[in-house]
Amino acid sequence: MFKQKKRTIVVIRFLCLSLLALIVLFPVLYTILYSFSSPEEVKNQYLLLKSSYVQRSFSLFPKQFSLQSYYEVFLATPNYLIKFWISLCLCSAIVVGQLLISCLGGFAFAKYTFFGKRVYFFLLLILMLMPIQVTLLPNYIVLDKLHLLGSWWALCIPSIFSPFGAFFMTLIFQGIPNEIVESAELDGASTLQILFGILVPTAKTGMISLAILTFIDSWNMVEQPMVFLEAIYQYPLSVFLASVLEQNAALQFVCGILGLIPVTLLFGFFRDELIEGISISGMK
Repeated sequence: MFKQKKRTIVVIRFLCLSLLALIVLFPVLYTILYSFSSPEEVKNQYLLLKSSYVQRSFSLFPKQFSLQSYYEVFLATPNYLIKFWISLCLCSAIVVGQLLISCLGGFAFAKYTFFGKRVYFFLLLILMLMPIQVTLLPNYIVLDKLHLLGSWWALCIPSIFSPFGAFFMTLIFQGIPNEIVESAELDGASTLQILFGILVPTAKTGMISLAILTFIDSWNMVEQPMVFLEAIYQYPLSVFLASVLEQNAALQFVCGILGLIPVTLLFGFFRDELIEGISISGMK
């Protein structure tokens, strides 16, 4: 009786979780299915109204199978792939820069004592809790003084010096025993040797987690390019997708899949490292 009741509970939980997963994944599923529909079908199913498309009728599966949209995105029109590679290079540069700065900051906060350490760390937390919209104006003023507005440096520099990375690596390095650092100092190792020769390899999982989180955040940025960049051709894929909708609704589905590829691959290959890194840091 007890085993049957337990089995029933397991089945109910499985059905509830499966339903929840289906609801969450439904937009992705719908995008994948309709990426294989013909432009004519999408045009008939959606009504253009004030630069946005309103759905006339709903159908889960397309009636006409077509690869025309894939042909236009991947072969006929190079703009989409150019934006994809620009975004990929931009996000990779941000990830490398933030890992370097975050390791230096996290190492200082976790393993050294200096005047005003608690105050600086508290300010770091305050900056981390601020939404991106609050920091846009100060960043704009600083970038304007540095004459970096209108260039991709305007996107890289604020993201590289993100307070979240330093906070995250502080938690990671705090989990490494201080005796390791003290032993290395007694052996005559320099600060950089301790950091990059001992702590960084030990905190490899945490760094992979930070790299993935940073990449996802940079890949999905919207407000920063619209504020800091002047020319439309400089916009990354995340912003460029909005203009695709005005041109051709059918291409929006394929471009949406194009935007999902890097994030999906990162999560697929480094899922265990991401979960372990977040667990080690103690973040919820």
